[in-house]
Amino acid sequence: MADVGTFVVQVTATDADDPTYGNSAKVVYSILQGQPYFSVESETGIIKTALLNMDRENREQYQVVIQAKDMGGQMGGLSGTTTVNITLTDVNDNPPRFPQSTYQFKTPESSPPGTPIGRIKASDADVGENAEIEYSITDGEGQDMFDVITDQETQEGIITVKKLLDFEKKKVYTLKVEASNPHVEPRFLYLGPFKDSATVRIVVDDVDEPPVFSKLAYVLQIREDSQINTTIGSVSAQDPDAARNPVKYSVDRHTDMDRIFNIDSGNGSIFTSKLLDRETLLWHNITVIATEINNPKQSSRVPLYIKVLDVNDNAPEFAEFYETFVCEKAKADQLIQTLHAVDKDDPYSGHQFSFSLAPEAVSGSNFTVQDNKDNTAGILTRKNGYNRHEMSTYLLPVVISDNDYPVQSSTGTVTVRVCACDHHGNMQSCHAEALIHPTGLSTGALVAILLCILILLVTVVLFAALRRQRKKEPLIISKEDIRDNIVSYNDEGGGEEDTQAFDIGTLRNPEAMEDSKSRRDIVPEALFLPRRTPTARDNTDVRDFINQRLKENDTDPTAPPYDSLATYAYEGTGSVADSLSSLESVTTDGDQDYDYLSDWGPRFKKLADMYGGMDSDKDS
Repeated sequence: MADVGTFVVQVTATDADDPTYGNSAKVVYSILQGQPYFSVESETGIIKTALLNMDRENREQYQVVIQAKDMGGQMGGLSGTTTVNITLTDVNDNPPRFPQSTYQFKTPESSPPGTPIGRIKASDADVGENAEIEYSITDGEGQDMFDVITDQETQEGIITVKKLLDFEKKKVYTLKVEASNPHVEPRFLYLGPFKDSATVRIVVDDVDEPPVFSKLAYVLQIREDSQINTTIGSVSAQDPDAARNPVKYSVDRHTDMDRIFNIDSGNGSIFTSKLLDRETLLWHNITVIATEINNPKQSSRVPLYIKVLDVNDNAPEFAEFYETFVCEKAKADQLIQTLHAVDKDDPYSGHQFSFSLAPEAVSGSNFTVQDNKDNTAGILTRKNGYNRHEMSTYLLPVVISDNDYPVQSSTGTVTVRVCACDHHGNMQSCHAEALIHPTGLSTGALVAILLCILILLVTVVLFAALRRQRKKEPLIISKEDIRDNIVSYNDEGGGEEDTQAFDIGTLRNPEAMEDSKSRRDIVPEALFLPRRTPTARDNTDVRDFINQRLKENDTDPTAPPYDSLATYAYEGTGSVADSLSSLESVTTDGDQDYDYLSDWGPRFKKLADMYGGMDSDKDS
């Protein structure tokens, strides 16, 4: 839509000839392709529009060929060409248009607000932001019931539900929807309004709806002294559908676990099924359910709040247990205690209590009750001086009444103890025994004595436990202990080479004599060959002894492992492997081969060097 002569682009051609030599370098431009849409100035090479109101929607791309010729464009001049690709950019010169004038949609009456019903779309020949469209409802009887929003990606108008629908109230709605461009160029307004409208018809479908209560919530009241089956009130619900199906009522027992209330399933009347007590529970919050008889799946609920009204069925009583004292030297009409009362009831005009002595205690009483007319009372002395040795405790019955209807009253007892006081009136002692036995121990002294005794007992127990832990069992009990065969020599043996240091056969044969032993590490006194003790029979006494000692030490948690050698000291006869002890070994060093120690790794390298070296010395 550009005007004729609008600048597009300028092209420039160069000539290598000498511009001072005639017209050899004088270039003239001409258009070979692109007419009648564009033109070029022959001397400057400026390309301009040559046609009015070019429309991008009809043609967007143009290819223009420009020729540059020297010699001023005369015959015989040389020429060169270039191609210029020209694209028309879009302007908003096209309004949106609906492809049809009427749309129709359907939606069920149960559709919640925000539910999309359908989509409409107006077309716009422009592109980019010039093709953006906004939708709005401008007229119609359903203007308050529906809404339209614009989908920015698809440029569609989405019709949605704005308020709850009711088929029984209105079945069809008509809307007028308008589509317009938000970006309008004023210079093209003469082309017409840049908007379009269409009619949308919405049909509401009937669905089976649950019953609807006449109120969103119900509040009822009942006196707490009402009898069972007393009617409190009623609820009402009906089927909103055209069929008007009958409805039945019930109480949600999850909200009335004690079944205090019940409901007439036919007319919705609420009545009591148990006695009520306002002081136990003031409010009862239950839920009533209304269900269609023909379709039990269709049901609705409503909250029901029941307030229990107060009646004067509780007597006032003391706010606390009163136990006071009076000094022996008290004067008459002296205040010794102030009384307060409470009442579980809650009268509309507030509590008004009255206090008085019980009729049976009025005559001959040593105290009086003064009503302060402010729901409190004071106990006053009636005489001068009291003697705790004659009467140490007085029980004063006080009658408390309320002024509600019917009047409720109760009797409370105030305990008054006679005590010895100092000159400031502070209590010192209320027990007569304190005067009779002035030298007796007080409670604090007794507690101190008991604590001292307890500390002494704990000290003795700890001392005994420490001495018991320090006490140890001696290593050698007596010479009869079989372990003496191992430790009684008190000298050092000859190591592995000494095979005759002592005879381990003694362990196998306790009957062997010590005189029969032969020692190779000392010179014998007599020059005679030692007599070898023959292998003794398998003696069960030794086995039993060792097993007994093992069992004793295993079960004693305080004994050290003295008998660790006893676990292998006994060897039976007839072993296939013969004796495994080195004490009776008769082999020599020449019979042993210690080369295997080298295969056991670096930990046994020292032993391998010692014994392996000995073998090499012998060989040499």
